[in-house]
Amino acid sequence: MRADLTQKYHQAPHAPGVYLMKDARKKIIYVGKAKDLKKRLGSYFARQDHPDGKTSALLAMVRDFDVIITASDHEAFILESNLIKEYRPRYNVLLKDGKNYPLLRIDMNEPFPAIQRVRRIQNDAALYFGPYSSSRSVNQTLGQIQKIFKLRKCRNTQFKNRSRPCLNYQINACLGPCCQKVDEQEYKQHVKDAVLFLKGRSGQVIQKLKAQMQAHAQALEFEKAAQKRDAVTAMTHILEKQVVVAADLKDRDVLALAVEKEMAVITMMIVRSGRLIDTVHYPVDPGFKESHEILRAFLWQYYDVTRFLPDAVLLDREIENMDVLASRLSEQKHRKVTVHVPVIGEKRRLVEMADVNAARELEKLRIKTEAAQSAVTQVQVLLKMDRMPDRIECFDNSHLAGQDPVSSMVVFTRGRPDKDAYRRYILRDMDRPDDYAGMTQVLTRRFSKTEKEMDFPDLLVVDGGKGQLGMAVAVLKELNLAGRFAVAGLAKKDEAKGEDMDKIYVPGRSNPLNTASFKQGLFLLQQVRDEAHRFAVTFQRKRRKKRGSLSVFDAIPGVGPKRKKMLLQRFKGLENLKAATVDELTSLPGITEKLAEQILAKVKAEGS
Repeated sequence: MRADLTQKYHQAPHAPGVYLMKDARKKIIYVGKAKDLKKRLGSYFARQDHPDGKTSALLAMVRDFDVIITASDHEAFILESNLIKEYRPRYNVLLKDGKNYPLLRIDMNEPFPAIQRVRRIQNDAALYFGPYSSSRSVNQTLGQIQKIFKLRKCRNTQFKNRSRPCLNYQINACLGPCCQKVDEQEYKQHVKDAVLFLKGRSGQVIQKLKAQMQAHAQALEFEKAAQKRDAVTAMTHILEKQVVVAADLKDRDVLALAVEKEMAVITMMIVRSGRLIDTVHYPVDPGFKESHEILRAFLWQYYDVTRFLPDAVLLDREIENMDVLASRLSEQKHRKVTVHVPVIGEKRRLVEMADVNAARELEKLRIKTEAAQSAVTQVQVLLKMDRMPDRIECFDNSHLAGQDPVSSMVVFTRGRPDKDAYRRYILRDMDRPDDYAGMTQVLTRRFSKTEKEMDFPDLLVVDGGKGQLGMAVAVLKELNLAGRFAVAGLAKKDEAKGEDMDKIYVPGRSNPLNTASFKQGLFLLQQVRDEAHRFAVTFQRKRRKKRGSLSVFDAIPGVGPKRKKMLLQRFKGLENLKAATVDELTSLPGITEKLAEQILAKVKAEGS
């Protein structure tokens, strides 16, 4: 143990508080709390050995730490949660490796609100629902809402500037508020019903729709009655799939944790009005926590990003400071929320059901992880590496006839995509297609940082054969990085020559490796290569689209780079700009009425 850390530990107080561990770049990599800071820090810095491998790995990266003293253990608990939220340390329990789960947002202050898909809760008066466990689940919910309630899908800019109904209205998938096909009060009623649906109050919505259907029928408004009938039918089908699990018709979230080594899954059964409306699974990184700490950390993160709170939260195990969590949730809901571990009866049966589902989901995750690990092991053996290729990096270039050249870097960690580590590069000073020059530039930019600022890969994969591989090796030699990690080139098979398999090249060998017995490893490298290609092409298309949007203004005197950028940021593309008015353009700095008319004439002529 470093002497300076040991000395700093001896100066720590016997008091409650929070400690923040930092790496060589002064970045916070772990946040913990303690009733007694000196005792807790002693478990790290006073011991000579650490049987827990994860703790040893953490301490190997620690170069400094800070402590914050609090008045009580409860204050330390809350401060720890707030600091984890602020810094998102690498080695704390984080939802889905730090990604933000999708949410649904409705701003009821707008005259004709739309339901928007977002990733973060803003400090506004809008309603938020979620978080949802995946894009698929949120898209499914959005699809149900649009089918039943027919709310608008367009963005606010499009909505404000539209002069005629869109295709969604024509196919009866939208009420058409943009062109006054529905009045504000009727539309708002549809939105309120959608909110009830999102809160799990499907039964209430059905009763309202039935009453409205009968009222329309009595008024001989048969078309409107038929629309309500179709909505009732759709809602009934959804309700039939929801199982009644509680006789008291209360709202509950039921949580269970399944954990194994470095894997953990938290299953949440969402019960609304006594009905099980959804079961979602959240894979989490266990970090350096015990099982009860994993569940506690998840709860604080999850309920920090959801605005709709149940009457009760049922857990499969005790967690520390459960009363503090209950108090916080009650404060958010403005009504009592209980957090407890049931031991008998109907509530216990719900928790046991969640336990079974969590264990099943963890088994699926384990199988996927083992398959990925097996492929990583095959790559190590195939390439004769002296260490496991836990971090694999791959680069790919993309351009269109030499224009908008870009490059991508993708990272696979332990055989799975690590999208937080992906990087995109704009290639500079390239006036013609040159893959060698492009790859040289991007590798130089990637590996020219100082060593302490950089996470080296275990394996660098280059998309291409011997030529691209040789170029990569030359760049690494120039940067004095030769031999620091393995390098391989992956070339596509040549079907004209009868090849049935992609080829892997390594430095110092003219022929490709024999991969016949390493198909899992080859498939993993193909995945890495294909993902790098996808990521590069997607970025290049975005660049090309942006350039195309801006080039329309090149023939207009008085519209330079700054005004191009301002117009693009304001209207988010040509389609929205075409629908804009002269008054909207002149509201922008430096845009006169004459210039606004020229811009609109140009963009409308471009689309004709």
